Amino acid sequence: MSTRESTMTSQQTSQQTSQQTSRSRRGPLHRTLAGAAVTALALGVLAGCGDDGGDRADDPAPAGSTSSPGSTEPSEPTTSAEPTDTASPSVTAEPDPGETSTVPVYYVGDSPMGPRLYREFRKVSGDPALGAADMVAAGVPADPDYRAAFPVDGSFSSVRLDEQAGLVIAQVPDDRWADRPADMSRKQARLAVQALVYTVQGALQSRAPVQVVGEAGGPAVPMFGIDTDGGVANADQLDVLSLVSVTSPESGAEVSGTFTASGVASSFEATVPWEVRDASGTVVLDGFSTAEGWMDRLYPWQSEVDVSGLAPGEYTFAAMTDDPSGGEGPGPFEDTKVIRVG
Repeated sequence: MSTRESTMTSQQTSQQTSQQTSRSRRGPLHRTLAGAAVTALALGVLAGCGDDGGDRADDPAPAGSTSSPGSTEPSEPTTSAEPTDTASPSVTAEPDPGETSTVPVYYVGDSPMGPRLYREFRKVSGDPALGAADMVAAGVPADPDYRAAFPVDGSFSSVRLDEQAGLVIAQVPDDRWADRPADMSRKQARLAVQALVYTVQGALQSRAPVQVVGEAGGPAVPMFGIDTDGGVANADQLDVLSLVSVTSPESGAEVSGTFTASGVASSFEATVPWEVRDASGTVVLDGFSTAEGWMDRLYPWQSEVDVSGLAPGEYTFAAMTDDPSGGEGPGPFEDTKVIRVG
């Protein structure tokens, strides 16, 4: 190990020790006040309309992804619908059908605040945006804890960024998604549309609003009864996304020795607790990571997890938000991934 690496390791160890000491010294009054603050924040999030805002920071795609435009979500996306070039419409090169890209795809999962969107990174061939949209429409997540956002599966005809209009144009081949089914609430419909919006915006590296059109183009058509004329903007992520998400390990990953867990979160004091649980649900390892921020959006977090002392077999890795409310708030968010220790 180099002198620089040794110094960095020492600094990280010192930082974690300091954070653990600080956490252990919190008295009842601190926890009570913190719990009240978090409860108030949660109520504020629930009361928000969630019609604007943007995904201002995110973690990268898993290792091994391509370097295509669909590989990661933007670190500083624009929330303006103004076109970047009004002189002429955008011209997009024809995608290589054999090229593989890694794209973010959003599915629905449960949380203490009701259904939220959880993200997976998936590999698609050809057009990254179209492939990502079709992943949402097909509704087959890799993680069994997630479920389809769309009540009826299908596929899109095309997805493109029109820079002149300042819109992402998603073309549908028929009207199967135009009306809201009788067993689908308006809240579920809005979440399904947001799953599409967040997914194609991430794949295209743009925060342009998403407008849906029919096979012949022309005027906008609704999605599950939601008007898309003029484009649907991405809702504030604290209103629609899970407040903690695991990017790595992926569901079903095989791990050994020490692996790096990562994801994004908005957690109290940027603390992201994690656990490894055996088949019975017993916690066999635990720790925490410190995210790059909290409160206003989701921030990246990362932690080294040493499973070298565990017997081979199937376990569950869980990342959570910190809950200082003492059970008085809605409870912690959690994202879990089944892992296999070799």
